[in-house]
Amino acid sequence: EVITFSEVDYEGVRLPHDDPVVVTLLVELFTMKRILIDSGSSADILYKHAFDQLRIPADQLKPVKTPLVGFAGETIHPLGSINLSVVAGTAPCQTQVEMTFLVL
Repeated sequence: EVITFSEVDYEGVRLPHDDPVVVTLLVELFTMKRILIDSGSSADILYKHAFDQLRIPADQLKPVKTPLVGFAGETIHPLGSINLSVVAGTAPCQTQVEMTFLVL
């Protein structure tokens, strides 16, 4: 389905803009707010603090051997990866997908 925005969605936004999109999603039945959608990123990141709030045991993380390199060249070693169910939208217009997140 096509995703569109109305004038209500632009309240408080100065046009034209090139801001990233921030959404709310249901991740493993937990509502996560302020999710940054960055179409230029090659990884789906879940910060440790958010992972801990999901109350998933850390032993569920799969090992990740490849580090991430940030914009400034810094190297970050993920704690692991995990597949999580993500729901976007509200019924009847919603979709559910399984996503692999790197936990940092």
